[in-house]
Amino acid sequence: MSDDLFDGTPTSSGDYDSSSIEVLEGLEPVRRRPGMYIGGTDDRALHHLAAEVLDNAMDEAVAGHASRIEVRLEEGNRLSIADNGRGIPVDEHPKFPGKSTLEVILSTLHSGGKFSGKAYATSGGLHGVGVSVVNALSSHTRVEVARDKQLFAQEFSKGQALGKIENLGATPNRRGTTVSFTPDTEIFGDRKFKPHRLFKLARSKAYLFAGVEIRWKCAPSLASDDVPEEAVFKFPGGLADHLSEQIGERECVTAQPFTGKQDFPDDDGGQSMGRVEWAVAWPLYSDGSTSWYCNTVPTPDGGTHEQGLRGALTKGLRAFGDLVGVKKAKDITADDVMNGGEIMLSVFIRDPQFQSQTKDRLTSPEAARLVENAMRDHFDIFLSDNMERGKALLGVVMERMDERLRRKQEREIKRKSATNAKKLRLPGKLTDCSGEGDAETELFIVEGDSAGGSAKQARDRKTQAILPIRGKILNVASATADKIRANSEIADLSLALGCGTRKDCDAENLRYDRVIIMTDADVDGAHIATLLMTFFFQEMPDLVRKGHLFLAQPPLYRLTSGKESRYAADDAHRAVLEETVFKGKKVEVGRFKGLGEMNPQQLRETTMNPETRSLVRITLPTEFEDRAAVKELVDRLMGRNPEHRFNFIQNRAGEVDRETIDA
Repeated sequence: MSDDLFDGTPTSSGDYDSSSIEVLEGLEPVRRRPGMYIGGTDDRALHHLAAEVLDNAMDEAVAGHASRIEVRLEEGNRLSIADNGRGIPVDEHPKFPGKSTLEVILSTLHSGGKFSGKAYATSGGLHGVGVSVVNALSSHTRVEVARDKQLFAQEFSKGQALGKIENLGATPNRRGTTVSFTPDTEIFGDRKFKPHRLFKLARSKAYLFAGVEIRWKCAPSLASDDVPEEAVFKFPGGLADHLSEQIGERECVTAQPFTGKQDFPDDDGGQSMGRVEWAVAWPLYSDGSTSWYCNTVPTPDGGTHEQGLRGALTKGLRAFGDLVGVKKAKDITADDVMNGGEIMLSVFIRDPQFQSQTKDRLTSPEAARLVENAMRDHFDIFLSDNMERGKALLGVVMERMDERLRRKQEREIKRKSATNAKKLRLPGKLTDCSGEGDAETELFIVEGDSAGGSAKQARDRKTQAILPIRGKILNVASATADKIRANSEIADLSLALGCGTRKDCDAENLRYDRVIIMTDADVDGAHIATLLMTFFFQEMPDLVRKGHLFLAQPPLYRLTSGKESRYAADDAHRAVLEETVFKGKKVEVGRFKGLGEMNPQQLRETTMNPETRSLVRITLPTEFEDRAAVKELVDRLMGRNPEHRFNFIQNRAGEVDRETIDA
């Protein structure tokens, strides 16, 4: 039984009976375990509340029932979001006599109009937990509904209704729903909504659906040079307008960006499968960025829709190269095409599947096929309709490919030299890759012989090397230089990487493209990963700075019902799968105690295969770019003084960015 429903605590030593079982009712599980529903209680989680309410309003607009949304930030950390849609139903709910449907939606998990698809063909909220979670984690919530020319209102505190729904009288010129809430300081402490972040969120939503007008308002005391008191966002060009603004005056490879939209084919029942919109440009002298969305919800970690775009662009450019007689174009990879590009992709699909409740990564398998098929013809036309444009883009991508292959060849030479040199012998427990083919090479650092054995069988022998380590390696932040040099695990790791340490560390000499820390998905595994990151931050900072260090993301659970199996990254992801994919089904849940318990096929599928895995790139915060700052940071986090660690956690816990791990 889930720990979120039952919290068993012995009343005294050895005393464990029915009185020890606490049953959490209503929205109490949300208040006890907010991390399961919004990913934590930091700044990101706080702003996730705003996104949940705004997503509901956007769903009304996308469904064709609302044309205007207003986002208003007031003093006292109070946020109001209103739409002119149909309005939440206010009549008595048939399954809850005496309660309005509005109250049921606000105070009951897994209630809403998005399960069957009857009320919404595509929507950002799918699990029926969004607005009820916002209500549970707010000290005060007020919902006003203008429906059938009548105005209704109901107020809540910490998920509990403060009274029955009220009819406030006639309102002939108003329609829709207004949700106003103040996040609970018991949950979020003194964290406040950041006006610039909400302003940016509101603006981005307007780009994602050309038919909606979003009005922004904030209290004068919260306005600034970057955030006006009032603004109106409406972009008829959708993502194309967004891209144009993002590019600004920068010169691009092609004078015209690659933009467009396409409906997906209907399914066998004649129902629409959704649609896709994209906007892509390739700046000449600056880095680009990527923005991924599903049903107007940002998915910063990409996912299957991203895979579809990568496939369409890569295959399209290879085919164009073949068309114009550039045979080497067959060696182009997705990274050659994508790196440096300004890329925006928005899909609308029915019943999307996400990796977790915070929806950071789309996992719907059909999205890859739908997006690739929808975009491929358009990209072929974009390239061949203007041959000079196509050749210009192909030329730039080929230059990137040549540079990638040159660096790969240099690493190959260094790898072979290291293997053959008598004075520099690679560690005996390193299972190296052959380095053949065009794919980039990777070193997986795994803990223990058991996990190492599974990883060796699961790997791609050409591109993936395995280095097992024994237990928790030395904490270099609190060890002397002599002790570090004498440690055999560290010596083996340094030898395998070949890029030197400390002031002699040069990422150009690294023998692999990626260094991937792959540990168990438990507390011990997290501790080992932390010690390894400490080693890299202190001993090989250039490797981290150049973006070569990654964390693997092995699953914690395997859920099976009949012939269908899914993997869950954590408890929150498991809960989402149980309420969506496996809702109403008998589910067998298996927990992986370690990587060694996974058979090679499972390990390959979930954690090592570049086509299906998820990696987290480890980076350094900008303020720790120089060597001295890195040393000072590591000392604070992992040194001998625990007080420094405690102070850092207190001061920085709310600033974690899920796209990178800043130490």
